[in-house]
Amino acid sequence: MTETGLMTIGEVARAAGTSVQSIRHYEAEGLIETAGRSAGGHRLFDARALDRARFLRHCRELGFPLDAIRELLSLTGRPDRSCAEVDEVARRHLARVEDAIARLVALRTELSRMVDECGGGTVAECRVVEVLRDHHECLADRHPAPEGPRGL
Repeated sequence: MTETGLMTIGEVARAAGTSVQSIRHYEAEGLIETAGRSAGGHRLFDARALDRARFLRHCRELGFPLDAIRELLSLTGRPDRSCAEVDEVARRHLARVEDAIARLVALRTELSRMVDECGGGTVAECRVVEVLRDHHECLADRHPAPEGPRGL
């Protein structure tokens, strides 16, 4: 920490439990205020930036998408308002998580059945291959479509 109480990007990242790249990304996305610069050109952040970085890290750990995080940040800027709006953002995210869990449980059920029915013979008579070739062999009429880059 500098004499003025400001922190470098590395100090903020360490204190927030995140990476320097994440802090840069949050700054570029406008989620953390653009840092001032030292005479040597280093980014210098104040305690509010550290608080924001911790908030962002925790939101991301809980899987909140960036649009929901932006909404939450907007609401935190109005502390006199009812927390009902914040609660609604969290409820929407909870519904997405519950939907993802339901999709994953359905996928686990189908994959377990396929694996359990495999007799361990040759590929030509493999139950897993049979099911993958013919969707009519599945228990479900259709499989839940994955969302996002990793299926959630």
